[in-house]
Amino acid sequence: MRKILMCGLLLAVAFSANPARALDSSGTPVVVTPLASRTTTASGQPITLPQKNVQVLVSTYDIASGATLPVHRHPFPRYAYVQAGTLKVTNVETGISNTYKAGDFIIEMIGQWHQATNIGDVEVKLLVIDQVEQGAKNTELRQ
Repeated sequence: MRKILMCGLLLAVAFSANPARALDSSGTPVVVTPLASRTTTASGQPITLPQKNVQVLVSTYDIASGATLPVHRHPFPRYAYVQAGTLKVTNVETGISNTYKAGDFIIEMIGQWHQATNIGDVEVKLLVIDQVEQGAKNTELRQ
């Protein structure tokens, strides 16, 4: 019984390490590759959603090499997928920095002042998804 349980566990691990496979309606394979699964932001906060009239905003950002964004914060959840480049994000309240490169998924901190700098030689390209209360902005600049 123990050997059967161990074999089942090893098979489950092997299948979970590979991209998921699905079929479209014509029977053609579709590969689903999980990129991220998290319950906390970059600074360890639990992810919470707006409580009313949620609006999803999707945008792209192109950040030139050497550019630094102003100090800002987000009152609602923001997610970013790094398509190109290298971005350093610093929490100016704690001084802790994280560096993200192409292929990384960022779950930004909520309500904490931070700034980002393109520390690479190429433009940073981000796909950004915001979840806000309808009509609200998700970036506040520090005055």
